[in-house]
Amino acid sequence: MAQHVCSLKFDAERDGGPLPVAAGDDYHLVPFPYGSAENHDPDNMHAETRGGTRHPFPSDKASALIWPAHEAWGRLYAMIQWETASGGAATELRDQFARDPLGKIDTTCTEHRRASPGMQCFAKSWAIFVSPDVPLGLRVAHNASRSLDVVLAEFKLEYQA
Repeated sequence: MAQHVCSLKFDAERDGGPLPVAAGDDYHLVPFPYGSAENHDPDNMHAETRGGTRHPFPSDKASALIWPAHEAWGRLYAMIQWETASGGAATELRDQFARDPLGKIDTTCTEHRRASPGMQCFAKSWAIFVSPDVPLGLRVAHNASRSLDVVLAEFKLEYQA
């Protein structure tokens, strides 16, 4: 069996500025750049072009997806850092993993967290079955009355096949 890893990173300082997340209860996919210096994707699970269609970061929602290369029992990891002011603007910050987030969505590992003073930094992991036919995404939301920025995020899939 071989180890398979897709490791994605968004860094506002390097990748064109923060990712604004609109106010409200709706969850939003976190997009990730392609071929970034800190990304690792030897199995091409986060391809900019898929099925002959280009999915540019960050404008295309498909730039948020990991497409597993095999069926397997996998482990998802995420790290999210919100802007420093988010602790004063929101009383709750939310995140979740999603299977098929642009189709028949199935969410898992949903967490709602109370905001604290300063920057909001969260990490999580979750194990699920993965399939090449079902893309995966990381989604975030908040209850502030204004848009809040994600300034750093990582999304990773690891499995053996």
